[in-house]
Amino acid sequence: MQVTVSALELERRRYRAGRARRSVWVGIASTLVFAALVVVGLSLTPGWPVVRSTFFDLGEAREAFPRVLQGIWLNIRVLLTSAVVILLFSVIVSALRTLRGAVFLPVRLLMTGYTDLFRGMPLIIVLYLVGFGIPALGFFPRLPAEFWGTLALVVTYTAYVSEVFRAGLEAVHPSQRLAARALGLSYGQTLRLVLLPQALRKVTPALMNDFVSLQKDVGLISVLGAVDAVRSAQIETSLSFNFTPYLLAGLMFVVLAIPMIRLTDWYSARLQRREQMGSIV
Repeated sequence: MQVTVSALELERRRYRAGRARRSVWVGIASTLVFAALVVVGLSLTPGWPVVRSTFFDLGEAREAFPRVLQGIWLNIRVLLTSAVVILLFSVIVSALRTLRGAVFLPVRLLMTGYTDLFRGMPLIIVLYLVGFGIPALGFFPRLPAEFWGTLALVVTYTAYVSEVFRAGLEAVHPSQRLAARALGLSYGQTLRLVLLPQALRKVTPALMNDFVSLQKDVGLISVLGAVDAVRSAQIETSLSFNFTPYLLAGLMFVVLAIPMIRLTDWYSARLQRREQMGSIV
């Protein structure tokens, strides 16, 4: 069946398309003007020549690039490993915190204490405690610094992500749980087949934001001596007394994070459109 669009509707569409194009051009122009003002303002400051030679030396950046790039691969390995382990442990912790019944009170208290402790403690202190304190006990063989850094990240971020999962589980309507139990599903089956799939859809944007935050914090493993991008930049800086390698490492972390940031924004907008579909806004 062919739908005929009226002339008035066509005019409205042309008007909206024209407004959208004008908005894009105005946005581009205002961004360029703002960037030009910032560049001119910086160039007129008295200390700009020193800052430019200290932080924006292209020759120093080219020389340090191979070693900083080699270090960023360590950050990527730590990121991927810790992300998988964090997701697994977070589901376990959130499930334990939502156990029903008085007999599970000690488990709930233990999980609550764990999440409260590591959500309140700065990550860098956890890195020191795990990376230097546990090896000092002498119970474990000599392990590389990236192992202890990954462990500290897992311990800290599991506390955060488990609370995200718990919020998603509690956001599922209680009737879903009751219906699953009425069908004869056990608690584990109810959690795996009914609650977790719904909770995951609700908390995916928050999980993606936590992953972006984790991408930045993997650079802190350098305090344990791991030769990642940050440590490589520190070594290059100590040789040349130029801070450009730090800026180079920072830009690499930005490039690493931008795809996930854009994916998070797209997915959040998609969820919002689906929730508002058919409603009057």
